[in-house]
Amino acid sequence: MKIRKMLIGDYENAYSLWLKSPGVGLNAADDSKAGIERYLLRNPSSCFVADKGGEISGVILSGHDGRRGLIYHLAVDVYEREQGVGSKLLEHAIEALRNEGIRKVYIMVFKDNDTGNAFWEKRGFSVSDVTLYRAREI
Repeated sequence: MKIRKMLIGDYENAYSLWLKSPGVGLNAADDSKAGIERYLLRNPSSCFVADKGGEISGVILSGHDGRRGLIYHLAVDVYEREQGVGSKLLEHAIEALRNEGIRKVYIMVFKDNDTGNAFWEKRGFSVSDVTLYRAREI
């Protein structure tokens, strides 16, 4: 397995993996091919796939706004879980963000995503007791 930067040509396989991954929330605008292409153009060095012989077995989107990093849509094929794929993808994303001067990274996880929350907790991501996530469609 090789971890490499995500390319827009990986979109269909990545999207298929996201669809099969409980706990990954998708929306029509941001997660469309055009939306992901915009994200990759803005964050070309911090999005990765796990490539296993031409098959995508894992994917992570990460980027930043110049101050804080954000991680979206980490997913690993169910048959590749518990083999370090998610951890390797996360390490690549964190290193890429660190190389761009980012010192703090956030991840939003659905409250009822027990598997995802356990993964993030094990990797040092704590629940914030001082911030409240708010959203507004524009």
